Amino acid sequence: MNQTTVAPRPLSAEAVHANENRKFGMWLFLSSELLIFAGLIGAFVLTRRSAFQNGLEWWEPNTFSLALVSINTFILLASSLMVVLGIEAIRVNDQRKLQRYLILTAILGAMFLGGQAIEYSLLIFEEGHSFADPFGTAFFTLTGIHGLHVFVGVIWCLMTLLVARRGTFSSYNYTTVEIFGLYWHFVDLIWVIIFTVVYLTN
Repeated sequence: MNQTTVAPRPLSAEAVHANENRKFGMWLFLSSELLIFAGLIGAFVLTRRSAFQNGLEWWEPNTFSLALVSINTFILLASSLMVVLGIEAIRVNDQRKLQRYLILTAILGAMFLGGQAIEYSLLIFEEGHSFADPFGTAFFTLTGIHGLHVFVGVIWCLMTLLVARRGTFSSYNYTTVEIFGLYWHFVDLIWVIIFTVVYLTN
């Protein structure tokens, strides 16, 4: 039988309650992550201010850097749209579309990481930045930890895809996808803030 035609079965009250607890737990986790990134972004801003006050050299993004990172930002935002479309698909029990959108999400996430790797190589090998200078310390720590979160998200997305391919999810049972979506949207939101602080207000 085609996966999209399987009649979904409602969850028990206990299962619904358990799923709500899982979502609440994710919100708590994301709250703690928000505090971590707030500290990292604050440290970047303070390091930049200190560099300016002490007359130290600070990096300014050139036209190519802004273009590259802008494209990367668009890619990550597009991946969030794929997650939204995937959740909308499973809400009407379209499991094939869910799988398709999860694949696209993982691909876009991997593309973002590839773009970040290109930017790192340019900063290190062409512009000579490293962890030894104030900019390198602040920049690579902030964006590197965010990149790690994107990498975790890509792995999580692929694991969710494997579960989806078994036909586990339905219009009554897709909390696992929603929880992944919360994490992915959070990572995207943090990147928008980083993009604004690091590149647009430099």
